[in-house]
Amino acid sequence: MIHVRTKIDRPPADVVAALGEFSAATIHEAQGRKGALAHRLKPVDPAMSFCGPAFTAEAQAGDNIMVQVAISYARAGDVVIVAGGEFEQAGSFGDVLATACKSKGLAAFVTDSGVRDSADLRTLGFPVFSGSVCIEGTVKETLGHVNTSIAVGGQVVRPGDILRGDADGIVVVDPSEAEEVVLACRRREDHETLIREQHRRGDRTLIEVHGLTEKLKAKGLVVEE
Repeated sequence: MIHVRTKIDRPPADVVAALGEFSAATIHEAQGRKGALAHRLKPVDPAMSFCGPAFTAEAQAGDNIMVQVAISYARAGDVVIVAGGEFEQAGSFGDVLATACKSKGLAAFVTDSGVRDSADLRTLGFPVFSGSVCIEGTVKETLGHVNTSIAVGGQVVRPGDILRGDADGIVVVDPSEAEEVVLACRRREDHETLIREQHRRGDRTLIEVHGLTEKLKAKGLVVEE
């Protein structure tokens, strides 16, 4: 049985960089409101942000041996993302492993389990997203798999999928759709720029600017003047 697959298809760096120009929320909306990981997966510091290809790992709940294996084989720019059984009562990653990740040039670390040393992680500045913060340590006993499809935060994440994370959460993008998603993001941002300009002018109501007049009429909205 193969536990670690070191070769994955990574998306072109320019496509990753292009997606990284947009927020996770914009990408989620632009690609048809899909790909959002569960809202509880958040950064230990709201200022943390990343975009990069997924380097996936499976870990037994309360066990971080495969976390360390995955970090060992990941390459610069990768996002190590771990399915740890959504086990919140464990600090499966801390400042020592974050230092290793940052030294290797990894883009981020994501786990549906917990992390610890949160103050030190914020000082270090390496992007860390998790389902919880917990002081309890983990064992190093059970083998799992690196670079297979995993389920994290209600989404299937495959090795090489593009992950974009910021203060609002994380979204996953299929690399085969990434270039179209970039174009859709630009169109969305252009539209929102126009909307903001109309709000600043103040010569139309919010309902008019957002095109809600007919919808509200059809739904029978009644306003008492």
